[in-house]
Amino acid sequence: MSIFDLRLETARLLLRPPCAEDFAAFAAFCADPLPMRHLGGVQAPSVAWRSLATLTGSWHLLGYSMFSVIEKDSGRWVGRVGPWQPHGWPGPEVGWSIVADRWGHGYAPEAARAAIDWAFDTLGWERVIHTIAPDNHNSQAVARKLGSQVLHATRLPPPHEVDVEVWGQSRQAWLARR
Repeated sequence: MSIFDLRLETARLLLRPPCAEDFAAFAAFCADPLPMRHLGGVQAPSVAWRSLATLTGSWHLLGYSMFSVIEKDSGRWVGRVGPWQPHGWPGPEVGWSIVADRWGHGYAPEAARAAIDWAFDTLGWERVIHTIAPDNHNSQAVARKLGSQVLHATRLPPPHEVDVEVWGQSRQAWLARR
């Protein structure tokens, strides 16, 4: 089985590796200032293409990366959630970003739970982190719902170079809550 055949399912969502067909929705997401506020700012389509290619390339290089999040009922691309650890990153992260018109529907914690389970069960991670801007109260609320807590502060490596809080938990703590 190819990594691109991988599918995780929740009650309402399908998580799968991103593909070229996701680009239009991904580019629209990257052009929206609301979700992109804490993701480095709005991206032109050419930059969004490189971002999508980076996520896809990570699947090839590492065997994991962010999943595309698809609503089961509509088939609509509604975000990206999943494991992420580029070179120089402060740890093995499961991150989330959902399109703004789906905020408040519980998609981020629902998808993140599936991705964290997969990271612990399949990738064998012993801990998981979430890098969150200090003023990103929505993501902090998601992290709390997942049982994570603030571990420390750090500065992300180039090209990001922003100060973040590192939230997270151990595999043991996650399994105790599940």
